[in-house]
Amino acid sequence: MTYFKEQIAIVTGATRGIGRAISIALLQKGATVLGIYGGNTAAAETFQDQCADFNGRLKLYKCNVADSSAVTELFCQIEAEYDSIDILVNSAGIRRDAVLALMKDDDWQSVIDVNLTGTFLMCKQAVLLMMKKKYGRIINISSPAAHVGFAGQANYSASKAGQIGLTRSLAKEVAKKKITVNCVSPGFIATDFIDDLPKEQVAEYKKLVPMRRFGKAEEIADAVLFLAGDGANYITGSVLDVNGGL
Repeated sequence: MTYFKEQIAIVTGATRGIGRAISIALLQKGATVLGIYGGNTAAAETFQDQCADFNGRLKLYKCNVADSSAVTELFCQIEAEYDSIDILVNSAGIRRDAVLALMKDDDWQSVIDVNLTGTFLMCKQAVLLMMKKKYGRIINISSPAAHVGFAGQANYSASKAGQIGLTRSLAKEVAKKKITVNCVSPGFIATDFIDDLPKEQVAEYKKLVPMRRFGKAEEIADAVLFLAGDGANYITGSVLDVNGGL
């Protein structure tokens, strides 16, 4: 229960879906979680109430991760309160699906901004704090769409492929500082992120998965805990697929 005791973890997209499961898993293992959410204040308040038993180890911050100034201000506040951090999990992500020929420019840009630029901005600031203690764990939540591609998701696939490239480059830059940088690549996970998919499409997607089911958010959280822990000391620049064999 104290595996991550006295460690400070930042989780983006912390109050819903996969990010929520990761936040809870880290709290259960003793970490203090600084949860970042975008605009759903109601979900954030509900999550804060649900985590009341964790003795104040969850603190939520509203921040647009795609906004450089907002992220810089966030980290100034975090550094003033905690001095340094140990773990960063970039789980914030959005979808704006459409076939490429009909995709709106804004829908392309917003997905790139949140999913890829948000990861860049959070990593940039986190690395500066982690270097203070020459230790850190960064885990970026990517997707099989990065290398498989799905029709109607050119923007999402591009953003996730970019995350993997960023991860591998950054891993080489900070390895000497004992900071590891990895991706977890979830397959189809049963969260509200895919609630808008038509039932027929859900059925077709399940047929693609050898295990014939969608994953659970908690199964992704388990993979994140592994990469954040001491058992992953020699793993960096890697992508851990958690996709039921997709």
